[in-house]
Amino acid sequence: MAAQEEVFVGIPKIPYSPNAGPGDVMCFKHYNAEEVLMGRKMEDWLRFSVCYWHSFCGTGADPFGSPTLHRPWNIGTPMESAKKRLRAAFEFFAKLGVKYYTFHDRDMAPEGSTLEESNRNLDEITDLALQLQSQTGIKVLWITCNLFAHPRYMNGAATNPDCHVLAYAGAQLKKGLDTAKKLCADNFVFWGGREGFLSVHNTDVAAELKHMANFFKMAVQYKEKIGLKCQFLIEPKPKEPCKHQYDYDAMSVIAFLKHYGLESHFKLNIEPNHTTLAGHSYEHDVVMASAFGMLGSVDSNTGSPDLGWDTDEFPMDIRNTTLVMKVIIEQGGLQPGGLNFDAKVRRESTDLEDLFIAHIGAMDTFARGLRNAVRMIEDGLIAGMVKERYSSFSHGIGQRVEDGAASLEDMEAFIKQNGEPNVTSGKQEKYASIFNRYI
Repeated sequence: MAAQEEVFVGIPKIPYSPNAGPGDVMCFKHYNAEEVLMGRKMEDWLRFSVCYWHSFCGTGADPFGSPTLHRPWNIGTPMESAKKRLRAAFEFFAKLGVKYYTFHDRDMAPEGSTLEESNRNLDEITDLALQLQSQTGIKVLWITCNLFAHPRYMNGAATNPDCHVLAYAGAQLKKGLDTAKKLCADNFVFWGGREGFLSVHNTDVAAELKHMANFFKMAVQYKEKIGLKCQFLIEPKPKEPCKHQYDYDAMSVIAFLKHYGLESHFKLNIEPNHTTLAGHSYEHDVVMASAFGMLGSVDSNTGSPDLGWDTDEFPMDIRNTTLVMKVIIEQGGLQPGGLNFDAKVRRESTDLEDLFIAHIGAMDTFARGLRNAVRMIEDGLIAGMVKERYSSFSHGIGQRVEDGAASLEDMEAFIKQNGEPNVTSGKQEKYASIFNRYI
């Protein structure tokens, strides 16, 4: 990129400096992209991605205050600004050393007064994106359509009671899928920001769920028609902006997909901040989605547990990243998904370098989590203890239960012969103590 176009002036490509001091925040102390762990490079285990909406479209505004993040790319007409923003983003990706980015269609290009104008805007900006991808080798981890912000979607998109609105969402989605093919996106995400209800008094829940399923079926059909080779992902969230959202958590989405016969076409994009809003632990939905073979990608952020809303903070808790990476390693990785930083700098963090500091800190936190998880798995201590805890299912009546070959009559006969079971300690404190040794 030409010097006169440089936005992040004075910031070189972020180096790996493992011996740097605690005050050195513009370098990686733990993330070493080329380091090989369990037969795979660190960058391949982690597959980091920068999100476009928070990092380059965010203004720092909140319901109580005006924008605080005055970025140099927000100058000129909407299309001029969009091009400056895109070039600045690729400069950031290259200097940070990430290989992927994610975006909503309306992040990338401004919405026009008609669908046709919006599509032309998107075509023009994605032509530039394609050039920048070719020049840098940086790829799209996933694309999604913003089917929640415009007033037309105030009562939902795929679940809107007015089919005219659903049709507009379908037309926008069609263009989004075309764009995904154009930019060779690895994934396409569906986040139902307005797919839910504020009041059951005016809502036909069964009809809305059916319409949403049919909307997804249209997406599957069009994907196959155009030969789009990417993974479809659904992102759960329990509330906000709706009082209750249909994609409440991992199990709700999995049940929905199985009920409507869509489970072979979709996996889940889990955002831990959403998981905690549902009342679960940080790692809960990652664990549950993986257990069903449905974990496709992770929106790597966190929230403030003492607040009841989606704060989209950068993940800095090593315990959390260790638990997440343990699950990811055990399922063999996230490809073609990844770890997308759906997080925003605080509205008080107004310097351009704060964007780097936040991402560097989060990437180091995940690198430490990866190393911790690798040691834990290679040691095999906890895995051995868990295996021993369930050892009764490896023989005899337990094996028959495991194989689905036992009956209630078998249960009764076993108890009559063997009597009352022994009380066996779960050793919860022992597990926690051993886990802490790896942190």
